[in-house]
Amino acid sequence: MSIAMTVPVGKAENDTAGDTLKDSSRHANIVSEAETTDGFHLVIDALKANDIDTIFGLVGIPITDLARLAQAEGMRFIGFRHEQHAGNAAAIAGYMTQKPGICLTVSAPGFLNGLTALANATTNCFPMILISGSSEREIVDLQQGDYEEMDQLNAAKPYCKAAYRVLHAEDIGVGVARAIRAAVSGRPGGVYLDLPAKLLAQTIDAKKGKDSLIRVIDAAPRQIPAPDAVQRALEVIKGAKRPLVLLGKGAAYAQADADIRAFIEKTGIPYLPMSMAKGLLPDTHEQSAAAARSFVLQEADVVVLIGARLNWLLAHGKGKTWGSAPKKFVQIDISPTEIDSNVPIAAPVIGDIGSCVSALLAGVDAKWVKPSAEWTGAIAERKSKNLAKMAATLAQNPSPMNFHSALGAIRDVLKKYPDINLVNEGANTLDYARSIIDQYQPRKRFDSGTWGVMGIGMGFAIGAAVTSGKPVVAIEGDSAFGFSGMELETICRYELPVTTVIFNNNGVYRGTDVNPTGGKDVAPTVFVKGARYDKMIEAFGGIGYNVTTPAELTKALEESIAAGRPALINAVIDESAGTESGRLTNLNPQSAAMKK
Repeated sequence: MSIAMTVPVGKAENDTAGDTLKDSSRHANIVSEAETTDGFHLVIDALKANDIDTIFGLVGIPITDLARLAQAEGMRFIGFRHEQHAGNAAAIAGYMTQKPGICLTVSAPGFLNGLTALANATTNCFPMILISGSSEREIVDLQQGDYEEMDQLNAAKPYCKAAYRVLHAEDIGVGVARAIRAAVSGRPGGVYLDLPAKLLAQTIDAKKGKDSLIRVIDAAPRQIPAPDAVQRALEVIKGAKRPLVLLGKGAAYAQADADIRAFIEKTGIPYLPMSMAKGLLPDTHEQSAAAARSFVLQEADVVVLIGARLNWLLAHGKGKTWGSAPKKFVQIDISPTEIDSNVPIAAPVIGDIGSCVSALLAGVDAKWVKPSAEWTGAIAERKSKNLAKMAATLAQNPSPMNFHSALGAIRDVLKKYPDINLVNEGANTLDYARSIIDQYQPRKRFDSGTWGVMGIGMGFAIGAAVTSGKPVVAIEGDSAFGFSGMELETICRYELPVTTVIFNNNGVYRGTDVNPTGGKDVAPTVFVKGARYDKMIEAFGGIGYNVTTPAELTKALEESIAAGRPALINAVIDESAGTESGRLTNLNPQSAAMKK
């Protein structure tokens, strides 16, 4: 039980003249004490009752005391410089653990900063709970102009799975329990929990408060697929001449690693991992088709989607990306409404990924016929050709460095650390890194995800370091780093083993653009030339490196990982390196218009 307050609830009345000494002593100074608790403690107790031990956030009115008490009660509070990054840390913690990460913010502006991370978590199916203090309902509803007045509950609803407000201390246990269950059940996502300031100070009987707490049982129950759906899927797969398994980050989140690997290896089907599914099987696995991505997407006749959605990242399952060969899709998804969202799905298998893959695996018997040598040989040939081309590119040593030579150096170092956490964002920095740097273990790569949003870098890095206790290397474009760079102070304050590598080419995409008017202002994409980001971390007590060659980058990265301290490597690359929008040129209106 948390700290309780004691208050007197009764006092003896004055004695009457006729009372005996015995009666007087019986009645005089009789004090009945009852323990009480308050909303602050009940929030903490409700989280602890569900094995939640870490809060990411930023303090201020009215939740500063909540953070202090959480720390006093043995919880870990990681304080940030901006709520969006606290939310991103909570989201990636949820992805790694299958328990909702907790983000705590102040009202109105703080809530809105956290809302971006909440929306991103929901889009990416990361379980997290955004808890925000808020103004009192009676003032908000009458729009009387309270401090940071805002109807936060209704503002949050369109951007999360569920939103709840708690008005009475005895309902805090229910509110937390409902938020946890909503965040992790079915398709995971973000949940908003609104706590008005008045609620936190409410007091109730301690026993009543304790009895009101709920430990959530089976928060994400298994959803077993229908046997006929499993059989239909198996028949479609058996009929394929050129099958392909496509793994999404949902497959990594499911933590059904052994069954997924067994299904792929027993069927012999080549597989293609999306970026955050890299490492479910090592990228060096012989069945990996990552180095022949375009070829297998175009030529496959049956594609088994495991935890992947046919959204923009997969060209919506149609168009030239998928070639002219007719396709049949088998899709495993926990949400029936995802089926047929872009193209017809021949064999939907609805249920949780672990149960669905286990059921498919049970149908792979001794009579199973693996894909033909013609199909696997064609993939191997294309892989060999592309890998040789990549090796030749990486072997070059241009001066100044470019993306390939710098990433080649990082790749060679990270081979020695298969369990290191890798965070990656940017345009070109992201595109090249995911194809160059191999992953060997699941849930070790964290990037811009479904939205392709920039600014996740330092939040994800902090969340991964705190959650795993293992080192993190964050590979950042200089533009992407700018969104969350102040969190270097947070990394240093908590002495986290995070090494940030900034690919510095002086601008967004590149630093060579010019102002067409010849005016004083630089072009919209250009940053300060020769910026020394390494000096930023030195200001907070971390280790800074400024490198200009692959050899210097290799040495700096090896030293920083070995030191296990906050470090930043300012990797100076050719300012002309990089293309507009990276590999998303087709989404750039100007580029698209120029092609017409």
